[in-house]
Formats: sequence, C-alpha cells, structure tokens
Amino acid sequence: MSARSIFARALVPAVIAALAAGNAAAADLTEGFDTVLPAGWTQKNNSAPIGTTNWFQGNATVFTSQSGAANSYIGANFNNTAGAGEISNWLITPTLSFNNGDTLTFWSRSVTDSLYPDRLEVRFSNVGGTDVGNTATSVGSFSTLLLSINPNLEQGGYPGEWTQYSATISGLSGATNGAIAFRYTVNSGGPSGDNSDYIGIDSVSITAAVPEPSTYALMALGLGAIGLRRRKQMQDR
Repeated sequence: MSARSIFARALVPAVIAALAAGNAAAADLTEGFDTVLPAGWTQKNNSAPIGTTNWFQGNATVFTSQSGAANSYIGANFNNTAGAGEISNWLITPTLSFNNGDTLTFWSRSVTDSLYPDRLEVRFSNVGGTDVGNTATSVGSFSTLLLSINPNLEQGGYPGEWTQYSATISGLSGATNGAIAFRYTVNSGGPSGDNSDYIGIDSVSITAAVPEPSTYALMALGLGAIGLRRRKQMQDR
C-alpha cells in the first residue's frame, strides 16, 4: 500500500472522529410540553407564601398552544402564591454541556388584554443542577440573567399572543456543564395582589453553536500535519 493511501485512510476517520467529538459536547434540547413535567426537568416554587398551583399542563380554555395539541404547553398563574404575595416559581432544564454561541429559543404569552401584569426571567447557571435558593428573592447558582419579559411589570408589557424569544450563551471559558431556568417572578402577585395573571411557555429549543469555518480549517491543518509526518516516516523506511 502506498504512503498516500495510508495517509488518506488515516485522515478521514480522524476528521470524522473529531467532528463527532465536537457534536457530543454540544447542548441540544427540544421540548414541546406534550406532558408536564418533562423527564429531566425540575420545578421549584419559592413563592411567599406558596399557593395552590405550580407549573402545570396548559389550559386550552384560557388559550391554546403555540404548536401541537391544544394544551401542549406549560403554564403558571397567579395561584402560585396565596393572598397578595411574592411569586418566584422556577422551571429548570436538565443539566447540559454548553459552549459560547449556543442559542435558546422559546415562545411565550399571557392572556390577551390582561389587566394584571406578568413577568418572566430566563436565567443561566454555569454549574448546572437546580440550586435556586429557598426564598422568593434568591436565585442560587442561576446568577446570569439572559433575558426578562416585562421587567417593569407594565400593563400590556407581556404579549397577549404567542411571541418568540431568543438568548445566546456567552462568557464561558470552554465547554461548561450548565442549566437554564425560567422564573415566573411577580411582586404583589396572587389572587389578592395587583399583579400576576397567567403565562404559557412552548416550543423550547437549545441549539449548539455552529463552528466557525476557521475551526474546521485549523482542524484540517492539524490533521494534515499528522498525515504528512506519517507519510515521511513511511518514506524513510
């Protein structure tokens, strides 16, 4: 067998293996909430006081899903707390491996023409897990705020129809185990409060970043150097 053939046979599997290794580390998740709670997800209601509901299967009589069956979304509402309380209800993804450039997309909405403002935060933990603390104001390891829907609790500030949102992971030193949390957080919420009504979340997707062309170029150069060295060794024999 020629040195050139040996080089080609060695290079192709190496490229495939390198690409596969990159994909294995990527964060990929898709969830349409056909059932609640999805496997691997966690919910924790830190509202004060805790009410009669947590995250629940969507109620199609309030509004239907963004995609799928009519009730195929996840919801939370004013009954997450009692009286006039502080809502802080968490919905947490499984722990995944994240890289800079990974993208979260999801859809959310509230009730059309609601008189009671809602708010949703999306937070990131760079250690993964489910540590959100134990109080209505704590965030635990989810200290990075990716985005906030209606941060000032303005009437009409939360969309009354399904709206898509996205956020991009950044600031990581490399592949990092992490998790994303949706936090329904409303001051003066509850059945006797001035705020909080009903929100839904649907069609959550976490997509791995597409490597830059330069990444593949550097990989090819590195593998090429290995192949040339092997070829030279064969010629010297």
